Amino acid sequence: MGESCLQSVVVTLRPAGADRASDREALLAAVASATGVDVAAVRAGRVCPHCGDSAHGRPWATADGRPVGVSLARTTGTTALAVGPLDVGVDVERVSKVAAAPLDAFTAAETARAAGDPRVLAAFWAAKEAVLKRDGRGLRVDPSAVDVDVDRGVAVFAGAEQVVVVRWPGPDLVVAVAAGGAPVTWGA
Repeated sequence: MGESCLQSVVVTLRPAGADRASDREALLAAVASATGVDVAAVRAGRVCPHCGDSAHGRPWATADGRPVGVSLARTTGTTALAVGPLDVGVDVERVSKVAAAPLDAFTAAETARAAGDPRVLAAFWAAKEAVLKRDGRGLRVDPSAVDVDVDRGVAVFAGAEQVVVVRWPGPDLVVAVAAGGAPVTWGA
């Protein structure tokens, strides 16, 4: 396995697949590409940390038998895949969908920082989901427990600051990555 995989997180955006099977194939390809191993040496699946079911839950992967941190997210038309050395969380959102949703998940400080800007609120929401996915509990945790400051590139959760990387690849699309401070690179 290539050393670069052990030092950075590779995030890839691709057109959304039709179903979970296509997401799994995309995840296998992303892990193979990020680690430099043949796709035949990659294993991936899902497991729920609460009930142990493999039909849903957090994605996992190995490359040549070694664990690799992975995360995936979908929104209309786009899938985001993140592959890294440790636990990683990624989320992708349509700004228009977040703006239209009646979300009661923002802290007072976030509301003040956003000043009504729907792009900033979408970035906050994506960062919250990325942090909670990295944590492993996802939306089982109240998203208002995470306070995001996009300008500083941090989210405070459980009393600790976590680095979050936010990128807007299009006017209606935002991606957030929580990777424990590991460098984030954007794949093709």
